[in-house]
Amino acid sequence: MDQITVSSRRGKAGPPLPVARLRWAISLFFALDGFVFAGWVVRIPTIKEQVDASAGALGLALLGVSVGSVTTMLVTGRLCRRYGNHPVTVVTAALLSLSIALPALTHSALQLGLVLLLFGAAYGGLNVAFNAAAVDLAETIRRPILPSFHAAFSAGGLAGAGLGGILAPHLSPQRHLLILTVIGLVVTVFAGRVLLRVPVPAGGSGPPRDDAAHPGQAPGGATAGRARLFITVYGLITLCTAYGEGALADWGSLHLSADLHTGAGAAAAGYAVFALTMTISRMSGTWLLERLGDTPVLVVGGLLAAVGMLVGALAPQLWLVFLGYALTGLGLANVFPVAVGSAGALGGPQGVAVASTLGYSGILLGPPSIGFLTEAFGLPRALTTIGGLAALAALLGYLVHRGRHRRSPA
Repeated sequence: MDQITVSSRRGKAGPPLPVARLRWAISLFFALDGFVFAGWVVRIPTIKEQVDASAGALGLALLGVSVGSVTTMLVTGRLCRRYGNHPVTVVTAALLSLSIALPALTHSALQLGLVLLLFGAAYGGLNVAFNAAAVDLAETIRRPILPSFHAAFSAGGLAGAGLGGILAPHLSPQRHLLILTVIGLVVTVFAGRVLLRVPVPAGGSGPPRDDAAHPGQAPGGATAGRARLFITVYGLITLCTAYGEGALADWGSLHLSADLHTGAGAAAAGYAVFALTMTISRMSGTWLLERLGDTPVLVVGGLLAAVGMLVGALAPQLWLVFLGYALTGLGLANVFPVAVGSAGALGGPQGVAVASTLGYSGILLGPPSIGFLTEAFGLPRALTTIGGLAALAALLGYLVHRGRHRRSPA
């Protein structure tokens, strides 16, 4: 799919682009996405009890988010091309804010799955639209700023999980999620005014990039066929790591409450630890990449997440689980941006689109997969698959680096 790379409709005339305002507005939508999503996941244990669902039934209900998101992603690209990334971002953010209140109104797994279809549709559409807007801005100013937007998403997730940890012991899911709706609509109005008023210019303001590929040849001398192969591998890396991010978000809190018998506040704090370390790691991502390079950050990050998740899934003590979640967040944080950036260096915007689409598939497929595995093996063992796929991502990153280095001309 190429919806991630579509450009916003640009104004014919106007003042110079206020880059800072536009960047902050897009960052607010990334943060809102993480905030609302985290607010939902920390209430999953309570909603599970409310609808009286088994682990398998909950997994099927969570599949509604995946189905709704993927279905919307298939059409949002055309909507962005017709109406522009910015208007679609604003509309889908409003729909996401409204739909977050619906799960608390359900009383069966079937009802939960149906409302999660709507929630997933808004979530998928927003992710396509604001990623397209972010790519537009990055191409305009010719700077690798995409990690900063993902850091905003993680910061929003941290805020949402933190608020959930405070409110969960005192408020019902209905009141908590309604608060998220109000906050979401306020942010949408505030940031949406900037997106709807500021056009994206056709030209860039920075120096030309040195990784533009010649026709039929990818950067570094790779042929188009080999470039497509490497791009696909980078896409699989994003899928492996995004699987872990989505699965831990939905099931990490439930692991603490169901397997370690913690209260609602401690369960919410587990995801907050994960979100905090991921945010810190992404905020320092550019610094790490400039000093260590892409491959060490990717490989070490994958291995660190693998070890961390094994500890988080199997440790019998709460502080060890928190430590495992923290290491997992540190490790996973920059693997996704590195893989997407590497795919973009090989294939330009189309490479970014392929890797991003596979990555979001991993986020969406992770939670229901954990549900099905939990029915067969139990939740702790199911969560170890996050570590296994993180290790696979590290291996793929090392192998694709060797393949590109071996085939590059001297």
